[in-house]
Amino acid sequence: MTAPVGSKRLLAFIALNHRASVPRALIAGSLWPEASEQKAHTNLRAALTRLHDVGRKALDVSPGEVRLAREVTVDLYHARSLAQRILDPRVPAEDLVLNAATVDQLSADLLPGWYDEWALLEAETWHQLRLHALEKLAGELIDAEQFAGAVTAAHTAVQADPLRETSQVSLIRAHLAEGNLSEALDHFERYARRLRNELGLRPTQRLCRLVAGLQQQSPRGGGR
Repeated sequence: MTAPVGSKRLLAFIALNHRASVPRALIAGSLWPEASEQKAHTNLRAALTRLHDVGRKALDVSPGEVRLAREVTVDLYHARSLAQRILDPRVPAEDLVLNAATVDQLSADLLPGWYDEWALLEAETWHQLRLHALEKLAGELIDAEQFAGAVTAAHTAVQADPLRETSQVSLIRAHLAEGNLSEALDHFERYARRLRNELGLRPTQRLCRLVAGLQQQSPRGGGR
């Protein structure tokens, strides 16, 4: 949908408020925090006015509040629900539909390139939730001997945060479970170099133990 920037920000802000009715004052203050109260409310009225037909139908607007229309669906809601189900210890793995589409729903960042404080907070919350879900998903797929899916899930987590060690552990475990020992060792060594070069750190003992036997066998001697 093509819409002015202010209108897009308005739609995103309302969509992220979990179908709650949001007071106009809160919307105006959050979207235009540096403007005066009067100017912020003027900006809000302008953003509402500039919405095209699809945008207008997506919102229920009242004199004091704005909310998402009941018939509107938001992809993030479904992805968040999926991540929470994967992480819920009360939900058996066999009750989850674990496939490529599952990984796809957990692959996208939220509002990339947006730097409003409210957008950054929501994006970080989703980032952490989806990474934990992808790591748990990789483990479940390893246990189910669905190794290609496990590698895909873990690799998606690594792409989202290359320096996050728990994601690296998931990917190396997936390679090891599949029997791809050289890939596991190569990936460990690339991660160790990047961690040293960018942060001056070394992998934890937990990660090192995963590949300790491989390093002893390798003529490269670990390559760190």
